[in-house]
Amino acid sequence: MTPPKISFEFFPPKTLEASFKLWEAARVLAPLAPEFVSVTYGAGGTTRQLTHEAVTTINRQFGLQVAAHLTCVEATKGETMEIVQSYADAGIREIVALRGDAPKGSDGFVPHGDGFANSVELIEAIAARGDMTIRAGAYPEPHPDSPDSDADVAWLKRKIEAGASSAITQFFFEADTFFRFRDKCAAAGIDVPIIPGILPVQSWAGTKRFAATCNTTVPDWAEEAFQMAALDGPEAQRTLATSLSVDLCEALIAGGVDRLHFYTLNRPELTRDVCAALGVQPTGDLDAVA
Repeated sequence: MTPPKISFEFFPPKTLEASFKLWEAARVLAPLAPEFVSVTYGAGGTTRQLTHEAVTTINRQFGLQVAAHLTCVEATKGETMEIVQSYADAGIREIVALRGDAPKGSDGFVPHGDGFANSVELIEAIAARGDMTIRAGAYPEPHPDSPDSDADVAWLKRKIEAGASSAITQFFFEADTFFRFRDKCAAAGIDVPIIPGILPVQSWAGTKRFAATCNTTVPDWAEEAFQMAALDGPEAQRTLATSLSVDLCEALIAGGVDRLHFYTLNRPELTRDVCAALGVQPTGDLDAVA
């Protein structure tokens, strides 16, 4: 099995302790030579400045290609494009362009009066600059605001036509979920790379909460497996989480996938172990992954 190309997602720290965890996660995973890493953007733009600081620091300190998340939430078009320019000034040339989640406590996404109405408008504006690689979000199961998967495929096609050159999916539990979506995209004429998003389970309760917010189906077999592992303690749960992630990734690779994007939650150990099982070998400073 040829090892896949890999990439990682981090989130920006809000405390000093969280900063140490982020830098440690980047230090541990950087020797695996990811194709890129991404840094998320808080709901409602709440981590806008923190995201910028994390992106530029990871790029500068670890020499990694960083894709900065950018959303349409609670910002004017001018403010949003100023952020893009600030990334360009710092040498950042990749953006993950998203509509973004509504602020906590709100009834749903409402565009800023002078802002971008959706991800397609945002992608079009960034693409018009001509100096950014743009990645989009994709949803192998229907987005919470979408009527069905066909609508998600049609919307992804619009994002590609607007200027996105690849897409990263929301996480899922079964390879067939991704394959069905990939086939629909191909039938719709989408021919850019669609990178599966992989979430190694750090906490089963937390994973289920996250799944509920993004409409990811939690299979009965996964619920039963983690309930059984919980009876045997944390190490059994960790072993199960690693095994299930490896199995999912191997099934995807067997089905022709050559890139995987890991949602690390700034906790690198599970992701590192899964990558090792897939044959992804560290380069450079081997002590960094000890």
